[in-house]
Amino acid sequence: MFGLAHCSTCQKAQAELEAAGWTVDFRDVAQEPLSEAERQRLAAEFGARIVNRASLTWRGMSEAERATDPVAMMGAKPSVMKRPAIVAGDQRLLGWTANVKRALGVAV
Repeated sequence: MFGLAHCSTCQKAQAELEAAGWTVDFRDVAQEPLSEAERQRLAAEFGARIVNRASLTWRGMSEAERATDPVAMMGAKPSVMKRPAIVAGDQRLLGWTANVKRALGVAV
């Protein structure tokens, strides 16, 4: 799971996954930044959805910053990444929605 340690959604997702029997390998992308290759992979897997346009980080960005490539944007401002980004086997899931929970067998 990729996210931010201080993100309440990431904390909730991790707790609910562990309660459902999952072992969660959590990576705080602010403390352990993603490599360019990792950012490229996430951008390829999730497309434009990887950028959290509802975040305070996004709202504080200039139009020029918003126009940059998501890979570079996540490198410069890791907190702009939609979170959590979950890699579970062949599944690639983004956010902590009812659909994501169902896909992972977590009670909705």
